[in-house]
Amino acid sequence: MDEHDMLLSPAGVDALRTALTRTGFTSHGIAERLGAQATAAVARNDYRAALRATEDGDPLGTLIRVFICDQLEPEAAVAAALAPLSLDEALAGGLVERYGDGLRAGIDLEPYGDDWWVLADVSANARPGRPLHAEHVLGIGGATQTLIGATMRRPVETALDLGTGSGVQALHLATHARSVTATDLSERALRFAATTAALNGQEWELLRGDLVAPVAGRRFDLVVSNPPFVVGPGTTTHVYRDSGRVGDAIGAELAAAAPSLLTDGGTMQYLANWVHVAGEEWDERVAGWFAGTGLDAWVIQREVADPMAYVDLWLTDVGETADPQRMAAWLDWFDAHKVEGIGFGIVSLRRGGHADPVVRVEELRQRVQPPLGDQIAAWFDRQDFLRVRDTEALLAERYRAAEGLQLRQEATMGDEGWAVDRQVLAMPHGLRWTEEIDPLVLALVGGADGRLPLRDQLALLAAAHDVEPDEMAEAAGPIVAHLVERGFIEPVTA
Repeated sequence: MDEHDMLLSPAGVDALRTALTRTGFTSHGIAERLGAQATAAVARNDYRAALRATEDGDPLGTLIRVFICDQLEPEAAVAAALAPLSLDEALAGGLVERYGDGLRAGIDLEPYGDDWWVLADVSANARPGRPLHAEHVLGIGGATQTLIGATMRRPVETALDLGTGSGVQALHLATHARSVTATDLSERALRFAATTAALNGQEWELLRGDLVAPVAGRRFDLVVSNPPFVVGPGTTTHVYRDSGRVGDAIGAELAAAAPSLLTDGGTMQYLANWVHVAGEEWDERVAGWFAGTGLDAWVIQREVADPMAYVDLWLTDVGETADPQRMAAWLDWFDAHKVEGIGFGIVSLRRGGHADPVVRVEELRQRVQPPLGDQIAAWFDRQDFLRVRDTEALLAERYRAAEGLQLRQEATMGDEGWAVDRQVLAMPHGLRWTEEIDPLVLALVGGADGRLPLRDQLALLAAAHDVEPDEMAEAAGPIVAHLVERGFIEPVTA
């Protein structure tokens, strides 16, 4: 994209970077200036301590008041804080705007990470009563952070960000991809993304178009997307939220596009919403998205909302809470299609080139050890281990219980003392799975110390339980595969 596709001229971007660096308007600089308590309060939208700490009107304090606390500040103070960027260019680019007798933030300029800045539109909450632009550009919200955390960060040659918005995902991709391509349907969003890239000294290929259309015929090692996934009747009012597809069709559309987007061994990860329809199993419905794709797929559902809460959330997000007709029409659509709930989660796909791809669709509602992307990458690694081993090969391996694995027991006091009712394996780290087990599985996991091949361990268990070793081995195969997939036991490498 050329200079006319940014919010500021190239010289203006350089001047802004100089101003932000000179004043210390970075995540670290702000935290150092405000102190731990005031910084934590700002994260909760409590600006009282931050405002007290910035009353002297110095350049850093002025930028904090304008862009963090959303205050109106004197024109002379803002001009001094932004220098060498001229105030005329800052106003023309929308960075600040005149309001009353001063200046306030025209866009959201957010220090991010160690030394990045992200440019986005000011949120609906910060400007009550002012409708959001139809091509509103989101900043760093909850969904954005979810995808950032879930993305696998292994080095790749080529990466693609579908629906880049302000460019946050692309910023992260550039840390482990040799080249980054980013697309968006909104020309306005691409202007923000181009400015974010330039401000942070990065170069991305930016293309305009709907979803995968701008990169038709091309393949990438890693594709990520925080698409307009909101489920509804297909009405489009805000492009960051509404895809124009009916229901949850965008999730299925991305799944169908993935095989032609990915290089051999390439991965695609995206956020999605899906409907829970009365009389249908939601997981079977979502699994149908991947039928015939040839892709390994792991879909994890992190949240479920009822229709009323869902509609209220997204109307509030764009400041439409005062529109009862819009709410009624949306809820009527859910009723007509027997939608009982809407799930939110993460889809991770891999083009492994296997004739029998693994597809898992499941709940993962517990708190997991961050970053989730590392846990997802490890899950695919475990699939690779399992795929090339039949039962005989699985039993020939040595295993050890995962580090820190816990056993939790529930027992009832009776006439003869405590009677164990339930035994649960619990992972205190990683994906933090818990699983109820029977005594035989407990004995198998308890004996997994890495010294004996599993077949020998099972022979000892078979003798102790007066069971034929082959019968024990046959029964243990699927159990072992499941324990490995979950990470409860790990193969011992020589």
